[in-house]
Amino acid sequence: MPSPFTGFLNRHFEEINRHLVSFFTDKTDNADIEAYLYAPLGRFSANAGKRHRPLICMLACQAVGGDFHAAISAAAAIEHFQSAALIHDDIADNGQLRRGEPCMYLTEGEGIAINCGDLALSLVTGSVLDDDSLDDHMKIRLLYELVDMTTRTIEGQALDLGWVRDQRFDLTVDDYLRMATLKTAYYSGATPLACGAIIGRGSNEQVEALRAFGLNTGLAFQIQDDLLNLVGKKEARNKDFRSDITEGKRTLVAVHALAHSSHRDELVQILQSGATDPKVLSRAVEIFEEAGSIDFARDYSFKLTAQAKELLAIIELDNHCKELFMSMADFFVERLS
Repeated sequence: MPSPFTGFLNRHFEEINRHLVSFFTDKTDNADIEAYLYAPLGRFSANAGKRHRPLICMLACQAVGGDFHAAISAAAAIEHFQSAALIHDDIADNGQLRRGEPCMYLTEGEGIAINCGDLALSLVTGSVLDDDSLDDHMKIRLLYELVDMTTRTIEGQALDLGWVRDQRFDLTVDDYLRMATLKTAYYSGATPLACGAIIGRGSNEQVEALRAFGLNTGLAFQIQDDLLNLVGKKEARNKDFRSDITEGKRTLVAVHALAHSSHRDELVQILQSGATDPKVLSRAVEIFEEAGSIDFARDYSFKLTAQAKELLAIIELDNHCKELFMSMADFFVERLS
């Protein structure tokens, strides 16, 4: 049976999807610009995930007493940022599949993909600036949030890429948590919720409580994504299954195992090798399991979820919206079941 949050996402999916795809429809009468820019980015956007980021932005607006649809431009801005981040990230990581389809840089070429990602980035600010329902003060406040989100994500990406490039194996759990908070938690939780609450004219207490809730749940979401890449049943049918091992990613599971496994040298060798052999990837997962690292990461994500719920429980919000946020917290960490 779908959770209340899953039901919420399903109810609004088509509406937000149509709005997002509209940014790439009928934008030029030049056939080449259409073919090299708007069409590939439109196809990428249409091959959607669950759209939780834009929809929780709109839900946060409603939660503090605003109109659900008043936050649609900020919601779109955040999803356009997600598109840009994924397109560029696939190039940096030499990814092969994105949402079950070949990565854009493989189908369109690296230069075209970078350019499409750049357009998506321009829409992060453009979506808000073009919204006539927002006054100038509100636009400036939202742009501050969006620029900060962009900066934090790029900082996190710098750590993630740099650690792999420099073969860093001296990292701590705190190092990982800082990287993942920057790279994922701001744009996956904290900023969407803060922007929605700001548009809904929420109090500072409401805005900051939702931001903190989003940081915790966004971090839990990333940890669960790391786990799904290693042991998820659906992901096991995906050609990019266990790609975090191939790419030598310093996930929470890997960092914990590097500090606690009696097979550390073997694990380092696997993470350095770029291995794609399923037997080698399975061996890495065995090492993770023996070190208790998969259980550690799973338990940590549940701990973050519990803390997030405590933060939100004491804040005055629309009751129905609060229930959906509580369901969202559970949804983020129950995707392995």
